[in-house]
Amino acid sequence: MIRKVLITGANGFIGRYTAKYYHQMGYYVIGLGHGVWNNGEEKKWGIDEWHGCDIIMESLMRYGTDIDIIIHCAGSGSVGFSIEKPMYDFERTVWTTHFVLEYIRKYSPSTKLIYLSSAAVYGNKKEMPIIETSVLNPISPYGFHKKVAEELCKMYSEIYNVQVIVTRLFSVYGNELKKQLIWDACKKIANNDNNFWGTGMESRDFVHVKDVARALYILRDKVDKKYNVVNIGSGQAVLIKDIVEKIFKEYNTHLAPNFTGDINEGNPSAYLADVHKIREWGFYNEISLDEGITEYVQWFRKAEEN
Repeated sequence: MIRKVLITGANGFIGRYTAKYYHQMGYYVIGLGHGVWNNGEEKKWGIDEWHGCDIIMESLMRYGTDIDIIIHCAGSGSVGFSIEKPMYDFERTVWTTHFVLEYIRKYSPSTKLIYLSSAAVYGNKKEMPIIETSVLNPISPYGFHKKVAEELCKMYSEIYNVQVIVTRLFSVYGNELKKQLIWDACKKIANNDNNFWGTGMESRDFVHVKDVARALYILRDKVDKKYNVVNIGSGQAVLIKDIVEKIFKEYNTHLAPNFTGDINEGNPSAYLADVHKIREWGFYNEISLDEGITEYVQWFRKAEEN
């Protein structure tokens, strides 16, 4: 019997790695979303069937037949974008999630859903690490919209018995990511710019995208009729100053980072995941931050040369 997974946003950063991992584990992978693949590149990422489309009811009904699992990676992935275009961010995050949930309710009730949320739903927290039962207090449109999407997942679970698990991702990084801190740092070095917002004493919990993809595979067996939420992180807090210095050292530049002290709107000063729950479910991080940074800088420099 062929096992099928449908991944929305499969042409995105996390979607690609998730598709590749599920394909390697024997699943038939159907990808939906935006973007263009060149020269059959989707096959390299494990996508057996690709459909460029909006994530709406019609596309889900057309391509979502006999699906075991939907992994909903589609949606906004930027705090800055959500601040500039909050309505568009709402549509990409909330509406697409509502379509997926309603599709499962009406047409595919045995399908399991893994929803990708974000640590942004927590907002600023004083107590670290952050546990899944913490009060949610987002401080950006991106975080608010993820919170609304989570509430929809909970409602569909409790009222309509949709099988869903919500994953709150912390700072995901890895090759192919062309935004956020590590990408920005590499771009700055390439342009002889060494200025960064903040003090450098802000902290984040970094988790490699390959580890995230593996976690999303492990979670396929944890989805049931009980609504569940789980953090995906490393359980280690890293100062922004330290990670930027790692990047500068790996890049072998004469520059040294300079922190301006400017506040980046919508970004909390610290994040650290409590990972006890996902550890109990058998997930452990395999890629260290040092290894991941080395790999990323090498990928970036090669991409710049091409």
